[in-house]
Amino acid sequence: MARLHLVRHGETTANVMRRLDTALPGAALTDFGARQGVRFGLENRPEQEAVLLSSEAKRARQTAELISSVWEVATESVEGVHEVQAGELEDRTDREAHDVFHDVMEKWHAGDLDVRIPGGESLAMVYERYIPTVEDLARAYLTGTDPRDVFLVSHGAAIRLIAARLAGIDSRFAAATHLGNTGSIELEYVDGVWVCHRWGAKTAPFERVDEPLVDDPMG
Repeated sequence: MARLHLVRHGETTANVMRRLDTALPGAALTDFGARQGVRFGLENRPEQEAVLLSSEAKRARQTAELISSVWEVATESVEGVHEVQAGELEDRTDREAHDVFHDVMEKWHAGDLDVRIPGGESLAMVYERYIPTVEDLARAYLTGTDPRDVFLVSHGAAIRLIAARLAGIDSRFAAATHLGNTGSIELEYVDGVWVCHRWGAKTAPFERVDEPLVDDPMG
């Protein structure tokens, strides 16, 4: 069965600086981030023709382009799958801003869809723009007579929130389980139900955890 691979982009200058970088187009990849993109392509080359897409953010497009250079396939960006928008916290690196972002993310993972990042998004808003794109991709590529794997290069916080919602993953596991740069989550769409097979380095079944949200909520 064809699967959806939600891939976090490579390392960026903002990642290194711990700068809240969510607005489009955003920061570029570092040299190391570029190497991560190439390495992902080399280590995850699909056996059959696959679809390679990205968010509209610069870092995601660059990562997808590096993967495409290895696979020798076309890539394009799609709307709606960019990072959680930090609003008034955008471009900040201070502890206070990170604490506010962290607190909102904790509430989201606990099930509060309506609390908003100051000047930014609520979880309900993230779901509203992101999930329809994933559903469109499922209809277009994961089902039917010619199913193909889809690799969608996106963003750490958004990927974990969306994957948990789609596959019914325990919220504490999703909150506590980091997804590093070019880490990915693997989902399968079976009879209208999303099944998560792999989350970063962990494979199903996933155990409940009682650890707090990762210190870097963007990952």
